[in-house]
Amino acid sequence: TMKTSLPSLSFLLIFLALSLGLVKPDPDPLQDYCIADTKTPSESSIFMNGAPCIDPARASSSHFATSALSKRGNTSNPFGFNVILTNTVNLPGLNTQGLTMARVDLAANGVVPPHSHPRASEVTICLQGSLLVGFVNTSYHLYTQQLRPGDSFVFPKGLIHFLYNVDPVNPALAVSGLSSQNPGAQIAALAAFASTPAVPDVVLKKAFQIAGQDVARIRRNLGG
Repeated sequence: TMKTSLPSLSFLLIFLALSLGLVKPDPDPLQDYCIADTKTPSESSIFMNGAPCIDPARASSSHFATSALSKRGNTSNPFGFNVILTNTVNLPGLNTQGLTMARVDLAANGVVPPHSHPRASEVTICLQGSLLVGFVNTSYHLYTQQLRPGDSFVFPKGLIHFLYNVDPVNPALAVSGLSSQNPGAQIAALAAFASTPAVPDVVLKKAFQIAGQDVARIRRNLGG
């Protein structure tokens, strides 16, 4: 029986390898474009990967343009950063195209804290100021680079990364492209200490090797 099962096992492993190789963050569009219908209320019982389309005959140039990233974001928060994303509301033409753009404003010494995008890789270009950027791979090796205007850096899909404005006086500005219409974002500190319901204290104390009062203090600082 062992001999007869080996070919089947080999076939299964090859099939899985090929299938994983074909996995993409977003499905390919089945038409030239699918302008998001932002007017029609969606049925609460229907959940879609993306937004429904309007009649292609109603498409206009304005559906493919936006000024959503033209204005500076409010960085008055403890981290000192603000991210503005294009989406199907402010840029309906990106629906089903498998990408989005982000404007990243950082106050003096502001930081986009360590976070990840589970559904997208990201390339960031520094437009103003000086940024220290970096990511940590699954072997816990840190890759960092200081960016000046015109410099770019890639953050691989799903890996923890950060951006930090090294200038103590002036703000910084960056623009990012992400390889998913809905990349998702999870800030590591908030996931651990400000979730709802809360991660049990005993788990956090053991995981971070800290005391109970440290857990409480960090939760207060992060609004958890």
